[in-house]
Amino acid sequence: MEKTNFDVTNERNLTMLVDFYELTMGNGYYNVGVGDKIAYFDMFFRRVPDGGGYCIMSGVQQLIEYLSSLKFTEKDIEYLRSKDTFSEEFLDYLYNFKFSCDVWAIPEGNPVFPNEPLVSVRGPVIQAQFIETMILLTINHQTLIATKANRICRAAEGRPVMEFGSRRAQGYDGAIYGARAAVIGGCSSTACTIAEEMFNIPAVGTMAHSWVQLYPTEYEAFKAWAKIYPDNCVFLIDTYNVLKSGIPNSIKVFDEVLKPMGIRPVGVRIDSGDITYLSKECRKMLDDAGYPDVKIVVSNSLDEHIITDVLSQGAAVDSFGVGERLITARSEPVFGGVYKLVAVEESGHIIPKIKISENEEKITNPGFKKIYRIFDKKSKKAVADLITLNGETIDENKPLELFDPIYTWKKKKLTNYYAKELMVQIFKEGKPVYESPDVMSIREFALNETERLWPEVLRFENPHTYYVDLSYNLWNMKQELLHKYSEKYKE
Repeated sequence: MEKTNFDVTNERNLTMLVDFYELTMGNGYYNVGVGDKIAYFDMFFRRVPDGGGYCIMSGVQQLIEYLSSLKFTEKDIEYLRSKDTFSEEFLDYLYNFKFSCDVWAIPEGNPVFPNEPLVSVRGPVIQAQFIETMILLTINHQTLIATKANRICRAAEGRPVMEFGSRRAQGYDGAIYGARAAVIGGCSSTACTIAEEMFNIPAVGTMAHSWVQLYPTEYEAFKAWAKIYPDNCVFLIDTYNVLKSGIPNSIKVFDEVLKPMGIRPVGVRIDSGDITYLSKECRKMLDDAGYPDVKIVVSNSLDEHIITDVLSQGAAVDSFGVGERLITARSEPVFGGVYKLVAVEESGHIIPKIKISENEEKITNPGFKKIYRIFDKKSKKAVADLITLNGETIDENKPLELFDPIYTWKKKKLTNYYAKELMVQIFKEGKPVYESPDVMSIREFALNETERLWPEVLRFENPHTYYVDLSYNLWNMKQELLHKYSEKYKE
């Protein structure tokens, strides 16, 4: 578990972090007498950022913390009263608010795909509607950063990637929870100290250019550092000139300070210039000086595409520090998750609901659902995800026929497979019932699960589409609703 003395609320009451229309709708539901009507909502996304083939689920623990802390204060109620929008009866309801919903989510670290529920909520419509903003904010942000980090770490081909982005993050929480998500996505560590304190993830860092500039010479700066930190000696070598000053002075200090102590230096870092050329030349100079084990770390506005390019050109890099383009997901900084009503309960029966659009991709999948991930037994690779109605089960002893929910003539029959249900319940009747693993365990899980996707799905450019299919029962329900409304509103 993450350290329990810190959570997403960070000693703040975030109950009012909500779009205002959640409250106006809640007031309306309450005053027309439907506030306790049981409703079902799904949070899902329609498109993978950066044209990728998958995303990495993240943010569930912070969602649990938020939902566990819902409480309207007297100050909140007074503020809402001042809006002259809400009835006193509704304000009294909020003051005595007790969360009572059931919530399911895909655990963090799982690869996830468009149009499948990441979070599902069942409960009184006032409550289920009210939590929309924070579900989207929390899951959208961390899933975006975890996905970007996973792409960058795969580009590094097994070399450690350190998250260096706090100073360029969009605000305090962007830095803190972005660091958490980056580690879930695959980063080995972060430069964000508070993230280590909160989540028990490794925080790393050595020196800035200012350390070198403070001394009369680069040699003196390095020598002072080596004496203070002999067991973790990493020099920043591009303050003046990497090849004519930085590396020669590093080697000189390694020889004069560390070698007599019997200590091997750890590394050097390059933060500017031609990474490929400089790293190759540094590697030669370090090897010739008897330091083939000294690591070369590079930073400076990196992303998955730059890392791929420099490695393909033979750069001699052992690890990467990645900042602004990771922590802000700069290439596509929006994760388009949405939250839609999919069913209501009437007299104990689940009544499916659908949103129809002129754009086919915006038509929702109705009903109370669950998700199975289908694996090939021989390769252990994921074949497809199958969304079913909640009451459906898969008999692995029988063939399973999958079909494209749009191009229905595209079918595939599976025989040698097994199915894993993805969603877990995280709240039951308003009480948390799920214990999150620690962040480093989630990271390991995410790396393993990503490897269970076919390489074609993992491509950065034009990845193979990973299919998210519907069961026959769910597909038929959707078609019946589409037919019903098309008949009702046809000209």
